[in-house]
Amino acid sequence: MNPKVGVLALQGDFREHLSVLAALGADAVPVRRERELDQVAGLIIPGGESTVMDKLARAFGLREPLRARIAAGMPVYGTCAGLIMLSDRVLDALPDQQTLGGLDVTVRRNAFGNQLDSFETDLEVPLLAGPPVHAAFIRAPIVEAIGPAAEALATLDDGRVVAVRQGNLLGTSFHPEITGETRFHEHFLSLL
Repeated sequence: MNPKVGVLALQGDFREHLSVLAALGADAVPVRRERELDQVAGLIIPGGESTVMDKLARAFGLREPLRARIAAGMPVYGTCAGLIMLSDRVLDALPDQQTLGGLDVTVRRNAFGNQLDSFETDLEVPLLAGPPVHAAFIRAPIVEAIGPAAEALATLDDGRVVAVRQGNLLGTSFHPEITGETRFHEHFLSLL
């Protein structure tokens, strides 16, 4: 029996993650309440707007339960805004913006510019077998600094870090869920 996997469904492209997980055979469910979080073995935090996600997590009473589960070792994968939510430090954050933390990294929000500056590229990701990963960057963050507990998984040609991991936490600046790339989700599921 497959473990139940959650996708934080407060805001953002959670439906796309649910579709990828279902296609991989996972028992995937949306998570909006603490009781739903309590039933999952792992969680994906999708792309979207990190400031809105933060406010909604607090409004729905999920912030502290999420922080507790992350600290207890629950596998979590964050894409784009999800990476921001998992980061310990955020540059260019709004004054009242909070993260869930867990990844010993510093990220910069909207590092590539606005929606019109979105782009796609191929990335070498040694962790994942096979060809380069086709990655879509949409108002994406960049990892500006990595602490000793985290490690870089992928960089752009100019050396900027766009994928990281630390223990059971995984984060990407880009959106594999919209390009048909499933290997990050597969790796995430292997952590369960």
